[in-house]
Amino acid sequence: MRSDQREVEMRSFSSIVVDVPVEKVWEAIRDFNGLPVWHPAIASSEIEDGGDPARVGCVRKLALADGGEVRERLIGLDDAARSCTYEFVTSPFNVRSYRSTIQALPVTASGATFVRWFADFDADAADEAELDRTFTQGVYATGLNGLSDHLSG
Repeated sequence: MRSDQREVEMRSFSSIVVDVPVEKVWEAIRDFNGLPVWHPAIASSEIEDGGDPARVGCVRKLALADGGEVRERLIGLDDAARSCTYEFVTSPFNVRSYRSTIQALPVTASGATFVRWFADFDADAADEAELDRTFTQGVYATGLNGLSDHLSG
């Protein structure tokens, strides 16, 4: 294996403070089939086999606004921690593995909500910077801004 193709585990991360109570934010995030409602890069979402979007193990098929498609499996839904974790089943991204979590935490001083969205993934070193930029800015920051706009509007 060439040095520029070595396997690298990366973490991409974005966050935002939404001036909305944590319960309302969690309601939006918790809906594993609800991304098209607030994420501008997601054209549609469908739970395969018509399954329950709250069932760990269900798979959603996302149609991206640019015409791409991603299939993701729900691997954790924790109401106490207000976190949702999923992994890629298939995607257009050059990663070997990808596991992502979005979480809503109360900002007790103001009643707002701190939302963090991050992923750990494996990729070739040559792809690392571009994938990090895509996930951090194109997926998470864009989605978090859409979530804030949707809930604050």
